[in-house]
Amino acid sequence: MNLEKVFFAFFIVLALTLNFGFFLGDLGDPDHHNVYELFAALVVSLIATVMKFGDRAHIGAVLLATSLVADLQLIAAVLVWGITVYGLETGLTPPIMASIVSLSGGALLANIISVVILVTETVMYRR
Repeated sequence: MNLEKVFFAFFIVLALTLNFGFFLGDLGDPDHHNVYELFAALVVSLIATVMKFGDRAHIGAVLLATSLVADLQLIAAVLVWGITVYGLETGLTPPIMASIVSLSGGALLANIISVVILVTETVMYRR
Protein backbone atom coordinates (compact mmCIF):
# COMPACT_ATOMS: atom_id res chain seq x y z
CA MET A 1 0.00 0.00 0.00
CA ASN A 2 1.35 3.42 -0.96
CA LEU A 3 1.00 5.74 2.03
CA GLU A 4 1.33 8.85 -0.17
CA LYS A 5 -1.72 7.80 -2.21
CA VAL A 6 -3.65 7.11 0.98
CA PHE A 7 -2.99 10.65 2.26
CA PHE A 8 -3.79 12.07 -1.18
CA ALA A 9 -7.18 10.34 -1.32
CA PHE A 10 -7.82 11.11 2.36
CA PHE A 11 -7.50 14.86 1.87
CA ILE A 12 -9.57 14.87 -1.31
CA VAL A 13 -12.42 12.99 0.37
CA LEU A 14 -12.10 15.02 3.60
CA ALA A 15 -12.37 18.26 1.60
CA LEU A 16 -15.59 16.94 0.06
CA THR A 17 -17.12 15.80 3.34
CA LEU A 18 -16.30 18.99 5.25
CA ASN A 19 -17.71 21.07 2.43
CA PHE A 20 -20.85 18.93 2.35
CA GLY A 21 -21.24 19.29 6.12
CA PHE A 22 -21.15 23.06 5.84
CA PHE A 23 -23.46 23.14 2.81
CA LEU A 24 -26.17 20.97 4.38
CA GLY A 25 -28.95 22.89 6.11
CA ASP A 26 -31.40 25.71 5.54
CA LEU A 27 -29.94 28.03 2.91
CA GLY A 28 -30.51 31.31 4.73
CA ASP A 29 -30.21 30.24 8.37
CA PRO A 30 -26.77 30.98 9.89
CA ASP A 31 -27.52 28.55 12.75
CA HIS A 32 -27.33 25.67 10.27
CA HIS A 33 -23.85 26.58 8.96
CA ASN A 34 -20.82 26.64 11.25
CA VAL A 35 -18.07 29.16 10.47
CA TYR A 36 -15.42 26.77 11.82
CA GLU A 37 -16.58 24.06 9.45
CA LEU A 38 -16.27 26.50 6.54
CA PHE A 39 -12.77 27.41 7.69
CA ALA A 40 -11.81 23.73 8.06
CA ALA A 41 -13.18 23.01 4.57
CA LEU A 42 -11.02 25.82 3.17
CA VAL A 43 -7.86 24.67 4.97
CA VAL A 44 -8.28 21.03 3.93
CA SER A 45 -9.09 22.10 0.37
CA LEU A 46 -5.89 24.16 0.24
CA ILE A 47 -3.89 21.18 1.55
CA ALA A 48 -5.47 18.94 -1.11
CA THR A 49 -4.55 21.51 -3.77
CA VAL A 50 -0.91 21.56 -2.69
CA MET A 51 -0.83 17.75 -2.82
CA LYS A 52 -2.11 17.81 -6.42
CA PHE A 53 0.78 19.93 -7.72
CA GLY A 54 3.11 16.94 -8.12
CA ASP A 55 1.10 15.00 -10.72
CA ARG A 56 2.14 15.81 -14.30
CA ALA A 57 -0.43 13.62 -16.08
CA HIS A 58 -3.47 15.07 -17.84
CA ILE A 59 -5.75 13.68 -15.15
CA GLY A 60 -3.57 15.44 -12.57
CA ALA A 61 -4.13 18.74 -14.36
CA VAL A 62 -7.89 18.22 -14.26
CA LEU A 63 -7.73 17.30 -10.56
CA LEU A 64 -5.70 20.44 -9.89
CA ALA A 65 -8.20 22.56 -11.83
CA THR A 66 -11.15 21.23 -9.82
CA SER A 67 -9.26 21.87 -6.61
CA LEU A 68 -8.42 25.44 -7.64
CA VAL A 69 -12.09 26.06 -8.42
CA ALA A 70 -13.11 24.72 -5.00
CA ASP A 71 -10.46 26.90 -3.32
CA LEU A 72 -11.63 30.00 -5.16
CA GLN A 73 -15.27 29.37 -4.21
CA LEU A 74 -14.41 28.72 -0.55
CA ILE A 75 -12.12 31.76 -0.33
CA ALA A 76 -14.95 33.89 -1.73
CA ALA A 77 -17.38 32.43 0.84
CA VAL A 78 -14.95 33.12 3.69
CA LEU A 79 -14.40 36.68 2.44
CA VAL A 80 -18.13 37.37 2.21
CA TRP A 81 -18.62 36.00 5.74
CA GLY A 82 -15.69 37.98 7.14
CA ILE A 83 -16.54 41.26 5.42
CA THR A 84 -20.19 40.99 6.44
CA VAL A 85 -19.55 40.18 10.08
CA TYR A 86 -16.38 42.16 10.79
CA GLY A 87 -16.21 44.82 8.06
CA LEU A 88 -19.75 45.99 7.53
CA GLU A 89 -21.04 44.68 10.86
CA THR A 90 -24.47 44.13 9.33
CA GLY A 91 -24.72 40.57 10.57
CA LEU A 92 -25.59 37.44 8.66
CA THR A 93 -28.90 38.21 7.01
CA PRO A 94 -30.65 35.39 5.11
CA PRO A 95 -29.67 36.75 1.65
CA ILE A 96 -26.00 37.05 2.64
CA MET A 97 -26.00 33.61 4.23
CA ALA A 98 -27.59 32.23 1.07
CA SER A 99 -24.74 33.73 -0.95
CA ILE A 100 -22.16 32.14 1.33
CA VAL A 101 -23.83 28.74 1.17
CA SER A 102 -24.22 29.04 -2.62
CA LEU A 103 -20.50 29.72 -2.99
CA SER A 104 -19.74 26.66 -0.88
CA GLY A 105 -22.15 24.73 -3.11
CA GLY A 106 -20.00 25.58 -6.11
CA ALA A 107 -16.97 24.29 -4.21
CA LEU A 108 -18.95 21.18 -3.30
CA LEU A 109 -19.65 20.48 -6.97
CA ALA A 110 -15.95 20.89 -7.81
CA ASN A 111 -15.05 18.52 -4.95
CA ILE A 112 -17.57 15.95 -6.18
CA ILE A 113 -16.00 16.08 -9.65
CA SER A 114 -12.58 15.64 -8.07
CA VAL A 115 -13.67 12.56 -6.11
CA VAL A 116 -15.37 11.06 -9.19
CA ILE A 117 -12.13 11.51 -11.16
CA LEU A 118 -10.12 9.99 -8.30
CA VAL A 119 -12.42 6.94 -8.09
CA THR A 120 -12.44 6.54 -11.89
CA GLU A 121 -8.66 6.71 -12.03
CA THR A 122 -8.40 4.18 -9.21
CA VAL A 123 -10.78 1.75 -10.93
CA MET A 124 -8.87 2.04 -14.21
CA TYR A 125 -5.47 1.51 -12.54
CA ARG A 126 -3.59 -1.55 -13.83
CA ARG A 127 -0.90 -3.24 -11.77
